[in-house]
Amino acid sequence: MAVVREFTLPDLGEGLTEATIVHWLVEVGEVVAIDQPVVEVETAKAMVEVPCPYGGVVTARFGEEGAEVPVGEPLVTVAVGAVPDDLAGVVPGAEPGSGTDAQGGAPEAAATPASSAEEADSGSGNVLVGYGTGAAAARRRRIRPGGASPMGGAQRPPGGAANGPAGAAAADHAPGGPGEVHAEPAAVGAADTTGANGAAGAGAEEAGSRTVAVISPLVRRIARENGLDLSEVTGSGRDGLILRTDVECAIRELRERELPRVVPLPGAVPPAVPTPGAARPTGAPAGAGALPDEERIPLKGMVGAAAEKFSRSRREIPEATCWVDADATELLAARRAMNVPGAPKVSLLALLARICTAALARFPQLNATVDTKAQEIVRLPAVHLGFAAQTERGLMVPVVRDAHARTVEDLSAEIARLTETARAGGLSLAELTHGTFTLNNYGVFGVDGSTPIINHPEAAMLGVGRIAAKPWVHEGELAVRQVVQLSLTFDHRVCDGGTAGGFLRFVADCVEQPALLIRTL
Repeated sequence: MAVVREFTLPDLGEGLTEATIVHWLVEVGEVVAIDQPVVEVETAKAMVEVPCPYGGVVTARFGEEGAEVPVGEPLVTVAVGAVPDDLAGVVPGAEPGSGTDAQGGAPEAAATPASSAEEADSGSGNVLVGYGTGAAAARRRRIRPGGASPMGGAQRPPGGAANGPAGAAAADHAPGGPGEVHAEPAAVGAADTTGANGAAGAGAEEAGSRTVAVISPLVRRIARENGLDLSEVTGSGRDGLILRTDVECAIRELRERELPRVVPLPGAVPPAVPTPGAARPTGAPAGAGALPDEERIPLKGMVGAAAEKFSRSRREIPEATCWVDADATELLAARRAMNVPGAPKVSLLALLARICTAALARFPQLNATVDTKAQEIVRLPAVHLGFAAQTERGLMVPVVRDAHARTVEDLSAEIARLTETARAGGLSLAELTHGTFTLNNYGVFGVDGSTPIINHPEAAMLGVGRIAAKPWVHEGELAVRQVVQLSLTFDHRVCDGGTAGGFLRFVADCVEQPALLIRTL
């Protein structure tokens, strides 16, 4: 007899609370192996293929492509240990009248006895951040039919799937019927159990006679900060789960109710009602009367994450910018000399990266971050160099680990690999996070200068404009040289203008005279 296991969206790291389904990799009825990727999702950080820790037959999928799934919500259910005879009534079409779910899957099968369930516990171990499936970590708790569990949590409604952070499948018995239901343990790193009003929000909280289901800690925090009682919110998620959109809509309605009512004075002329197709006056706010030709782009996924990071950087970091023009003619000549036939190809960005690491060795104040809680400047021992890469999914900043210990050839190869992976959408979270300094080559857009926003929580960013032929005084005579503008945006908390100017001047000198790099080796 097969046991149906439910696999939920795990915590993919960095505190992410949801992900968007991009592409399903399996179909209902398909046999999957342990750790086989079943769905490709997009988080605020990267595209991730999510492997399922259970092997068996896929009996249901949850969510269409393009749908947003909170952490802890079901992705698929798998019949573990199934044989063809066992799949009757589980796999669609196996038995008349078995029924299917909204995604073409089958309803959950009844749980097998404990011995069979224990056989289904074997898994792959930790296959992603935040969850594991090893049998050693498994622990069951009994939920008495028709009542509360020994731990005091509300029992899941009959026929519904588990909505807690654990998200493991457990078959439902009829209320008051015989038998026991085995609920799987919560996933490691799942959301805490404190709700917006101090109740049990990770699973369910009792508010009078109504059960409020909340998973995301972000949802609970938003509700708490806005004084919203979650017991008054109707969830639009699976089995009434309260999602972030539900809370935001409720907050807007609450604010509208709190606005003072405007009573028109006697004889006052009511405002004109705009006719369909009429142009909205300049400066008029967008709202319920927005024109149908307006385009609204949700700030979610990578776009939303970038917007939040930019805003936080501007809120927290007192940044300043200094810039200088430099003659890059000799740097271009050095690159041509290095790229001889048969030698590893060296990119211009790799040369600039090597100059950055040499400059940071002289001015370590800029390879730092600020611990606002401890009120301390933290100087970092290694240089993890981020660089801006434009992709079809927007601007991304891959990180070259231990850039200070790499040669120019090694830097060039790693930058090329990360750029190609970024454009294919295959960067991992580790390759996109924990940078200590960023190099931004905005010259590829054909512009000379910029004052970029620092990549929070870093302390500085070096910007490089386009290299263009310009008149330049060289060796006492006017000549046409290849000139580039360099800019340094820095956190004024970590250093003063003297340090920033010294760093930028050293970079400019190395651009003009690449031989100076030999002294730093």
